[in-house]
Amino acid sequence: MNAASSSGALAALEARLREDLSRLELPARRWVVPREHQGRPMADVAIVGGGMAGLTAAAALKFLGIEAQIFDRSPAGFEGPWATTARMETLRSPKQLTGPALGLASLTFRAWYEARFGMAAWAELDKIDRLHWMEYLRWYRQVLDLPVRNGHSVEAIEPHADGRVVLRVRQGEQVFEVMARRVVLATGRDGLGSSWVPAFAQALPRARWAHSADEMDYARLRGQRVAVVGGGSSAMDVAATALEAGAASVDLLVRRTDLPRINKGKGAGSPGMTHGYHGLPDAWKWRIRQYVNRQQTPPPHGSTLRVSRHPNARFNLGCPVLEAGEREGVLHLRTPKGICVADFVIFSTGFRVNFDARPEFSALAPHLRLWRDRFAPPAGDEDDELAESPDLGPTFEFQEKSPGVCPGLSRVHCFCYPAVLSHGAVSGDIPAISEGAQRLAQGLASLLFQEGIDAHFAAMERYTEPELLGDEWQPSDSSHFIAIR
Repeated sequence: MNAASSSGALAALEARLREDLSRLELPARRWVVPREHQGRPMADVAIVGGGMAGLTAAAALKFLGIEAQIFDRSPAGFEGPWATTARMETLRSPKQLTGPALGLASLTFRAWYEARFGMAAWAELDKIDRLHWMEYLRWYRQVLDLPVRNGHSVEAIEPHADGRVVLRVRQGEQVFEVMARRVVLATGRDGLGSSWVPAFAQALPRARWAHSADEMDYARLRGQRVAVVGGGSSAMDVAATALEAGAASVDLLVRRTDLPRINKGKGAGSPGMTHGYHGLPDAWKWRIRQYVNRQQTPPPHGSTLRVSRHPNARFNLGCPVLEAGEREGVLHLRTPKGICVADFVIFSTGFRVNFDARPEFSALAPHLRLWRDRFAPPAGDEDDELAESPDLGPTFEFQEKSPGVCPGLSRVHCFCYPAVLSHGAVSGDIPAISEGAQRLAQGLASLLFQEGIDAHFAAMERYTEPELLGDEWQPSDSSHFIAIR
């Protein structure tokens, strides 16, 4: 499809979307009672993060007549990992998933892709190209007119007992405060922490290693011996990127004796899991998530082939790193099978909740109730990652470890990956992101309405628009009635 055809098809798609929204009476008119503090307005909802989760949450709120302001530290069009730190060629998710479309066919990736490239291209497409997904999210933001303030970093979040949450926001050299009634953290995979590396990384020179989530120019690895610690999808992505950049060799150091073959999480995907998980007893939630963690998710088929096609790639299974160090300028990684020598190490070791790495949460962190504060798993089913997960309420809200110590904490809502133990995989992954955003938006609508009930009732009392004018009928006399005796 040429540029002119594509432009015309996109314009037609956008017209169809406007028509769909009009027929569904979306967005609803704004109904939230405005609030001020000392003469300054308060936002209904402030969303931290303008990636997929933040955009979907803002759209779901907008459809319900609730205004949200989105703050993202990235330049416009580079929110989230897709065009920055992600290294995969294509998404893992099947192309037909509707993702953030919120039940609107005209808002799906498929509709956008067919308008952009044609129906034949969609039929031939296997997996979604990572950068096409980012292009789609940029279109999603534009077509729904979602208010993202780019280049805005949230440096502090402070809840108050009087119904305010105060955000300290930096834009360049300027620092200012924003007040909101509710705050949503749509901060991604490392939403409450940071990338995690094993302790032995500290024995290596910091300039000689990186985490797979770090922004890095892989061209620097040309001619170098690279070791990748891990065997998941990100390990395959960075290993392939290093090889394609001209690395002399790549050794994947994988703790397990075999790569996992079956994606258990995918096998459990259903509307029942999406809508029923968050109502399960704690023991079942823990059992499900701990089983998924223990089984692990296999790297995608294509990503693994992307590595193995290189003769200088080596899959070292049953090969955990026991100790690390540097000798005469060479990195030595000791494993049960011997010493792996490398010039550079990439850790593909995931993310953890780590409030020490997120100073913006310092006013919240000491008071958050985590799962370890109230749930003890059966012996043998312990899981440190799960234990550090926040224990969230029905609208993804944080809860106090000690009630009354941090009033207003529940006005901060965790719509990012660490919510998975409490709510299931609805706050960060493509398959159920719409359902998660709608659960969040409907919960926030309920809370905002309840908080303003006095004003809403008063507005109902003041309402005077008649539906009958009094001239639609004539009162009848009672001559046709039988007299009472």
